[in-house]
Amino acid sequence: MAGILAWFWNERFWLPHNVTWADLKNTDEATFPQAEDLYLACPLVFCIFMIRLVFERFIARPCAMGLKIQANGPQKAQPNAILEKVFTAITKHPDEKRLEGLSKQLDWDVRTIQRWFRQRRNQEKPSTLARFCESMWRFTFYLYIFTYGVRFLKKTPWLWNTKECWYNYPYQPLTVDIHYYYILELSFYLSLLFSQFTDIRRKDFLIMFLHHVATISLIIFSYVNNMARVGTLIMCLHDAADVLIEAAKMANYAKCQILCNLLFAMFAILFISSRLGVYPVWILNTTLFESWEIVGPYPSWWVFNLLLVLLQLLHTFWSYLIVKTACQAISKGKVGKWNPLHVSKDDRSDIESSSDEDESPPPNQKNHSSTTNGTNKTHGTNGYLTGAPYPDEH
Repeated sequence: MAGILAWFWNERFWLPHNVTWADLKNTDEATFPQAEDLYLACPLVFCIFMIRLVFERFIARPCAMGLKIQANGPQKAQPNAILEKVFTAITKHPDEKRLEGLSKQLDWDVRTIQRWFRQRRNQEKPSTLARFCESMWRFTFYLYIFTYGVRFLKKTPWLWNTKECWYNYPYQPLTVDIHYYYILELSFYLSLLFSQFTDIRRKDFLIMFLHHVATISLIIFSYVNNMARVGTLIMCLHDAADVLIEAAKMANYAKCQILCNLLFAMFAILFISSRLGVYPVWILNTTLFESWEIVGPYPSWWVFNLLLVLLQLLHTFWSYLIVKTACQAISKGKVGKWNPLHVSKDDRSDIESSSDEDESPPPNQKNHSSTTNGTNKTHGTNGYLTGAPYPDEH
């Protein structure tokens, strides 16, 4: 074990040339980041979970009820042993051939069976109230941590001159503000990583999982090798747009359409300008070029910048989804009200719906004349225009 730890913490990987871990030990004159400081995030993750439960129960839920958001979940499917067995043991999305077989077996028309499967899938999805509470929790945290970051960074020299991130590197002392900022951000993203498996299941699960892993890796990397100054800039830049998207979701769930549209437009502008403009010009410029000029490259420097480039690729992908969502929303707005979160179907949270949402008792005889392949030619299977999910917090 000692050999593995010695290999992992190899100074020639983590630190610039001619710098050792002994040079970065805490002294009476200065405090430097220590890897063991990050262990503090482990109990804080549990604390954040507990704070979230209390917040959602006693703050977010009353706010949702005050906005007339109902706790009722989606309509339940009529109990049917045969369909339930197919749903749980075989498939949740039966194809046309299986639908025809079930239609003959039950003497139901295909459309009714499709409706049953749609309602049964929706039973496993959370209510609008639960989604509102989740978004309000994230909105509150992002607003707090972004406000803290701005208040802290405006007093630092590296906000105004990014070369200050590298002068006297890595012998830059760790301040209480930076330590608090890092530990809180790391704890929150660890909580998001774990809560992905218990929160609302979304179609971009793997992409968000990759995003959280990349974010956590960047936080740990930049803290351990004392790139904390540029790390604070990265965290603050990313928190800005996350505030607006969670606010837009809350407005969407509360059916405040005008506010939702406004917040989504503000989010789209801020996200694309900050992630495709400010991030590469300001952040990547200093980590790739200014640091090369002042400090020079070393192994962990390459890994750190590789993670930052990976993050830029995710930014590009999400910006494409945002533009696609906005174009669909504007196109839909020509014939109806513009709600970008609905036009995009909000694949990350919206419940499937159909023009035949209301449940009707299964017929005793098949009605093949009204049977199609279960597809509404105007709206598609789920009654919404198909589209991509808009990105979350990032």
